[in-house]
Amino acid sequence: MRSKFAILVGDGMADLPLPELGGKTPLAYAATPNMDRMAQNGMIGRVSTVPEGMPPGSDVANLSLMGYDPAACYSGRAPIEAASMGVALSPRDTAFRCNLVTLENGRMADYSAGHIDTNEAARIIALLKEKLDGESRRFYPGVSYRHLLVIPDFPAGCVCTPPHDISGQEYAPHLPRGPGSDTLRALMDKAAAALANAPVNERRR
Repeated sequence: MRSKFAILVGDGMADLPLPELGGKTPLAYAATPNMDRMAQNGMIGRVSTVPEGMPPGSDVANLSLMGYDPAACYSGRAPIEAASMGVALSPRDTAFRCNLVTLENGRMADYSAGHIDTNEAARIIALLKEKLDGESRRFYPGVSYRHLLVIPDFPAGCVCTPPHDISGQEYAPHLPRGPGSDTLRALMDKAAAALANAPVNERRR
């Protein structure tokens, strides 16, 4: 007989201490009677979901929770996004998460472009497809700020920093580096130029 499990993942739920909450985190401040009851009447334990040496992100940890070995099958967040979007990747393809962000005064002001609406984001990605799509790259619209860029025959070894890891920081030191980084940096510059005066971007200037 097979057992069924419901896994609830409180990804980011703890958050950070906030002055307006008296220095408490939102989770510490919140009333949680149902969670408290589950903790009192259930079994509590700790498990390591991120193999040693791998980035401690939700993508790696969730693979572990679903029964996969990240050390054997993890190759980045973008291929997971591609699978969820129904985008088929060939062995030649490299998939990149293509996030819409807000940059101000050289800093990563918001990694989600203000949690941009999916419909508005789709118009922006459509513009990028019109201006920048080609045989060497393909854009795919996703949900809110999360989208996809696929480039065939991209060299291995390029290092990219997730925007949410540098919130409030200067972004220049964290731009792509390594093999193929010139291609990505040039593409980012072209995308910024294409969106600078675009009608879809007027509300966010």
